[in-house]
Amino acid sequence: MHTPFSPARLLARRSFLRVAGVTAATSALVLTGCGSDDTPTPTSTTTVISLPGDDNGVLNLAYLLEQLEAAFYQKVVDAFPTDFTAEDKAAFVDLRDHEVIHREYLKFALGNNIYDNAAPGSLVFNFSSFTLTSRAGVYAAARTLEDVGVGAYNGAAKLLSNANYLVALGKLASVEARHAAFVREQAQPGSFAAADVVGTTGLDTAKTPAEVATLLTPYLPATLDVSRLAALS
Repeated sequence: MHTPFSPARLLARRSFLRVAGVTAATSALVLTGCGSDDTPTPTSTTTVISLPGDDNGVLNLAYLLEQLEAAFYQKVVDAFPTDFTAEDKAAFVDLRDHEVIHREYLKFALGNNIYDNAAPGSLVFNFSSFTLTSRAGVYAAARTLEDVGVGAYNGAAKLLSNANYLVALGKLASVEARHAAFVREQAQPGSFAAADVVGTTGLDTAKTPAEVATLLTPYLPATLDVSRLAALS
């Protein structure tokens, strides 16, 4: 049985999440003027998402991940499980806000270089493989998506040629890693650095674009083509 945290621990957890995203939040809000009502409404679907084999391809992969995560957290916030505590609800609102900021940050950075056949907000993601009606199911889903995101960032870094992009994605990746540690600990206490994400060398796992594409298949309404990015590996 889940035991609710005390008010003091609630404050500590919420402060932890807010501090984790404060730098990205400040930058993105200034640059894009995004607000709480900026979640896009899906309007259409596409059959293929083809990413270019360059820095824009890497940024687009990150943008896709952030769109997916923002949509997931929004879905949870729109209909919390009945066994979510007040702390759970507050944490997921914070997580949602971070992912929306990340999404808008990357959208601004990409400008007119958004990937083929998928305008911002047009993708309808599929979360039917998750059980989102219980606390355990929601945290397990969040753990899955956050782990994919962190592994994707770790694997994409070496593909970048622009040092400024590397710094930017590094800052986003560090926040995503904090998210992953938090949801993993809630899903299974003591698993924040388990062997499935941190190897015997003490380093986090890294995933290639091809591995990321495979892991994202259940959630995407289209085929993700990363062949040009994979050629850079």
